[in-house]
Parts: sequence; C-alpha cells; structure tokens
Amino acid sequence: MRRALTALAALLAAPAQAHPHLFVDARVALVYEGRSLQAVRLTWTYDEFFSLLLTEDLGIDSDMDGQLTEAELDTLSGAVLDWPEGYEGDLYVTQQGQPVELGARQDASVAFEDGQIIERHTRPVTSAAPGGATVRVYDPGYYTAYTVVTPVTVSGTDACAAQVTRADLVAATEKVDELLYGMPQDQAEAQFPQVGKDFADTIRVTCDG
Repeated sequence: MRRALTALAALLAAPAQAHPHLFVDARVALVYEGRSLQAVRLTWTYDEFFSLLLTEDLGIDSDMDGQLTEAELDTLSGAVLDWPEGYEGDLYVTQQGQPVELGARQDASVAFEDGQIIERHTRPVTSAAPGGATVRVYDPGYYTAYTVVTPVTVSGTDACAAQVTRADLVAATEKVDELLYGMPQDQAEAQFPQVGKDFADTIRVTCDG
C-alpha cells in the first residue's frame, strides 16, 4: 500500500477481526499482442469513506464539493503514487502455476471523481509465454479488499477471453477465524494472517488452440 495510505491505515487500526480497512473496485484490462500477454492496465477506485479520510488528512477538498484545484490534485497524486520500495503493487500474474514477471508501473495517474480517489496505471509483462494466464489483484495482508469489476477486457487478440471467478468469502472467513483462534489474542491483533489471496477474485484468460 502506498505510504500515505499506510500511514492513514495505521490511524484506523482496529482488532484483527475488523479487516479490511480499505475497499477498492478494480477494473482490469489485459493487453495482448497476438497470443502473448503484454501488459495489465489497472483502474482502482477507492471507497468513499477512505477517500474522504485521506483528503481530510491531506488538507484538501476542505469545502467538500468533490472538486480539487490543480494544486490539490498534485498533492493527492503525490501521496497516492508514492509507492514504497518493495511494494509489489497488489497484482499477481501466473501461467501454469508459475509467477509471471511484471515491470515497473507506467502511465500512473490519479483522479478525484464524485468524492472518490481513482488511481490508474499499467504494469508491463516481461516474462509471459504465449497463451492464457491467471490474474489476481489482492493485498496479501488483506488490509485492502479488492473487488474485480466485470467485464475484464482483453485487447489485441480475438483468440483470448477472460472469465472472473469470485472468491469464496465464506471459506476465506472461516480460514481467518481458524488462524486467529490459533494465535494468542495479542499476537492476533498485532499480526493479521496473510490471507489476502483467499479473498481474491480470480481472472482466468484462455486462448483458442
């Protein structure tokens, strides 16, 4: 999570059972060239409550009219796009169960629309083989809950299509409960299990032939 979001999330810290603290609608666009995946374009729309808290924390949109000045938008962009070293970008791509390498973020931008923060960026794919892929957007620590917005688009080919399978939230919640009950209470509140993947929607891309 970005530095500013991490700092704000710390202020919202609550018992582990209260996770997540940030909800994001994730639009995913897959860019193919022929049968090879070239890039993943992401649009993240942050929930209204968290967007309000962050703008208040940054001292922008003080009149709460949902309109930012150019200077305020620059402040917001600088905060949201400040990715700390080691942050993986909450995007995971695999082929036949093996991780696909992703390049550094490109074309990053931030908008503020209808009281919600919208972050857009592209991640180039650097090691994909021709064919389908599995794509997930999730925060391993589940501080952020992502929901993939359908449909997921595939451009650059007519041979490949994407299908979204929703996470089994009941099974994921039961797993969290089991893990937390197995920890001392103070440890459970301080170190939430790495269960973000269990709550992640799954995008499966299949290609003809």
